[in-house]
Amino acid sequence: MDHLLAIKVFCRVVETGTFSRAADLLDMPKSTVTKLVQELEAHLRLKLLHRTTRRVTVTMEGAAYYERTTKLLHELEDIESNISNEQSTPRGRLKVDMASAIANFIVLPALPSFMQLYPEIQLEVGVSDTDIDLLSDNVDCVIRGGELSDTSLIAKRIAELTFVTCAAPAYLQHFGTPQMPEELSTKHRIIYYRSRKTNRLMPLRFSGAQHSMEIQQQSCPLSVNDSTAQLTATLSGLGISQLPQFMAQPYIDSGKLQLLLPHWQRPAFPLYLIYPPNRHLSGRLRAFTDWVMQTFQPYRPY
Repeated sequence: MDHLLAIKVFCRVVETGTFSRAADLLDMPKSTVTKLVQELEAHLRLKLLHRTTRRVTVTMEGAAYYERTTKLLHELEDIESNISNEQSTPRGRLKVDMASAIANFIVLPALPSFMQLYPEIQLEVGVSDTDIDLLSDNVDCVIRGGELSDTSLIAKRIAELTFVTCAAPAYLQHFGTPQMPEELSTKHRIIYYRSRKTNRLMPLRFSGAQHSMEIQQQSCPLSVNDSTAQLTATLSGLGISQLPQFMAQPYIDSGKLQLLLPHWQRPAFPLYLIYPPNRHLSGRLRAFTDWVMQTFQPYRPY
């Protein structure tokens, strides 16, 4: 038995909850994963996992073994990283996840500079707006917006995104230009963003000199669950949207979109880079974190 490999495989099974998922992430046959865990249990003379046809759960002894061995694995990564000089020359696979708009409008256009600085990092960019289990999905970090629900994760605030209310000129020619937020309730079509997490419509929010308000119509002719699709729908003249300014501003400048209600602002939207507290902050993750902080600097008012 390759003792170290068996420990790594056992930890991945614990984190993913299934032998199949662990095998996929480790790129090895499921039979090999099963055999290594069985050999590890035989070596320790302990049952580490309870197996059923549907799921795998950790025994009390297995949980204690996982807690101690995962720390040792991280320490081993530190040692190997220092010896191989990985901190000064980051290398290896780095898996990140972010929303479509963040990827397409900010990160991917700026990525040539990162790849030039760190040519030995193999970056895997996932594009989604859904919750991800960083451990079970083997993701190193995610970029997410809004209030944080999991306080156990490490989060770095990288930006404060501003929003603008806008519509295509063709839409405004047909329906008129609103002068006050209240007009949106009855006289206009709104393109709502629908949360993939909750399936709820996100109301339009406005803050003025005197008070704040939310606009959400009883009838919703169109909603989308992706900001890029919301932009496309707005450009097509389908209605009025609140969009991140970094997405809408080029089209406002070119005249393809028109800024509405400029004296009414939506509260800023915090954006975070998030990674697990027990994730080894490798040279490649530290390099990506530093690059992200620099890339998003124009979107921070502080």
